[in-house]
Amino acid sequence: MTSNEDSYYLPDLSKWPIIAATAIFVTLLGVVFWVNGGSLWLTGVGLIGMAYMFYGWFSVVIEESRSGKYTPKVDRTFRMGMFWFITSEVFFFFCFFGCLFYLRTISLGWLGGEGAMGRSNMLWDDFTAAWPLISLPNGGAGLYTEAKEAMGPMGLPLANTLILLTSGVTLTWSHHGIKSGHRAQQVWGLGLTVMLGVIFLFCQAYEYYHAYVAMGLTLNSGIYGATFYMLTGFHGFHVAMGTLMLFVVFVRLLKGHFTAENHFAFEGVAWYWHFVDVVWLGLYLFVYWL
Repeated sequence: MTSNEDSYYLPDLSKWPIIAATAIFVTLLGVVFWVNGGSLWLTGVGLIGMAYMFYGWFSVVIEESRSGKYTPKVDRTFRMGMFWFITSEVFFFFCFFGCLFYLRTISLGWLGGEGAMGRSNMLWDDFTAAWPLISLPNGGAGLYTEAKEAMGPMGLPLANTLILLTSGVTLTWSHHGIKSGHRAQQVWGLGLTVMLGVIFLFCQAYEYYHAYVAMGLTLNSGIYGATFYMLTGFHGFHVAMGTLMLFVVFVRLLKGHFTAENHFAFEGVAWYWHFVDVVWLGLYLFVYWL
């Protein structure tokens, strides 16, 4: 047990960072191959590597925390690290929202003939500058598939919005339970949050299935299809990672790892989950409604 609050724990050399980097690289490389017509086996290998990394690295960090190696100074650096990680995620999604804004507000207008740089009918004859852009030349014959309709804001998108907003409430309720020492409130609040995260992912998977089969909206459905799946897909990946982290924290909560004074693992994941909620509100507004 470390007693000096000004001391700083330095872990031994670890294999987990290089395993994490390799697994992420293999996973993303597999996705690139899949999008370009390949199989998903390489992505599967990368995901298995990531699962192994998560299990091993989480185990090490939990053991270090439980053994009292983390001092208040270490706790402060954890908070700073989580803050800057979420900041990097903000700019990650900012790039995608900026891309969507540029396509819809600037490029689409130019291609429709607006402004001094406008070039009407540059893409194909009778091109109409309207968003969502689901009309393609010759009905999408060739490399593209023309969607029957755009994704609307009602139905599953609205349900998923309510699910994520509710999960933010249940997570905050659980957090208050930890700080006040109410055991049942902690467990039920976090358990409901994990369940709502899983439900969101199932609803999004069904939404994708419906979009592909019934609406004809695919990655090849022009710029609208590409941006729709890029934005919602990356957000779905973050929800999946957040749900996994919430589940790990839930297991730790059941084991009694957290106290009112020491529960940063819970707080860090809660910050991340609330960030995911806010991003979804932006997606729901700019991708589904506007």
